[in-house]
Amino acid sequence: MAEKRDYYDVLGLRKGASDDEIKRAYRELAKKYHPDVNKAPDAEEKFKELSEAYEVLVDPQKRANYDQFGHAAVNFGSGGFNWQDFSHFEDIEDLFSGSNFFGRNIFDIFFGGQGGFQERRSGATRGTDMRYDIDISLEDVAKGRGRKINVSRYERCGECSGTGSNTGSLKTCPECSGRGQVMRQQRTPFGLFQTVTTCGRCAGRGRVAESPCQFCTGTGIQKKTRDIEVRIPAGIAEGNHLRLKGEGNSGAYGGPSGDLYVVVHEKEHPVFTREEDNLLAEIPITYTQAALGTEIEVPTIDGKAKLKIPAGTQPNTVFRLRNQGLPRLQGGRGDLHIRVQVEIPKKLNKKQRELIEQLSKIEDQPGGTIWDRIKDAAG
Repeated sequence: MAEKRDYYDVLGLRKGASDDEIKRAYRELAKKYHPDVNKAPDAEEKFKELSEAYEVLVDPQKRANYDQFGHAAVNFGSGGFNWQDFSHFEDIEDLFSGSNFFGRNIFDIFFGGQGGFQERRSGATRGTDMRYDIDISLEDVAKGRGRKINVSRYERCGECSGTGSNTGSLKTCPECSGRGQVMRQQRTPFGLFQTVTTCGRCAGRGRVAESPCQFCTGTGIQKKTRDIEVRIPAGIAEGNHLRLKGEGNSGAYGGPSGDLYVVVHEKEHPVFTREEDNLLAEIPITYTQAALGTEIEVPTIDGKAKLKIPAGTQPNTVFRLRNQGLPRLQGGRGDLHIRVQVEIPKKLNKKQRELIEQLSKIEDQPGGTIWDRIKDAAG
């Protein structure tokens, strides 16, 4: 297996990068390598690698652990990162809950917790969180809409009600005698080394099914696909996520479900460019409209609006239409900025050329031509 790259290198950042720099780097690279956009053979793997790096570095606690201990602090024991899951602490805890380093649990060393030992004794472990990436349009951001997503997840087995037993009857585990743990001793050059680990036979609950459920093979959970309704709030931004509590994987042996995190990706718009809650659009006008002034119709995210162009408007002038931008999550609304581009025709018909030639003969710049003013300045 190839050695994992440094998370900061994956995002092209230095180690002391700010949260905003991390988010900005992830947004740019995620757009570039998203499998729906980039069809290169290695795009999906690069997108998974980006998601893994971002998920760790954007979380202050995970980032602190990673900065101190490296990949071992976030990936050991879980077989690597699963990009569909948003959290893997359950798997880490399962593997290291019994290992003792100078009186301290390895899970406690890295994460500062108690390891959920009592929960392990009952066997009812919490299901893992999941991640789902969703693409939305700028119109979705402006209005807020409901979307159905199709999620494949583990759910509680309906045949055994999550017990893992055909009959619902459980017996004391013969491997650990109901303790949920097994103790092993190993002699090393440093003395006798003792470890206490979760029982592999009963997964720490101390009891096993007399007749395992054939539908879930005794785990109490089954893989199923389900449609879930997601409400996209107006004003949401690229990279924001929605937490759907209890919509992740169900826990084994009747344990509670994890959460589902829906990560938002905003599709490019053919007309508008987003700048936080403001929108920018470039609109062409003719040089006669710019010179004489006019009123034009411009697009907005909700429809159309009238915009007055004053006489003598210069190229790249920006006009602001208040409250015509995107709604803010905390209330209020951004503005729409219209930048006018004066179009010069590439070809002229005979009548146009005659009129412009007449105009050129009567044009008079104050103070003479630009060349006259340069001569005067030079003395």
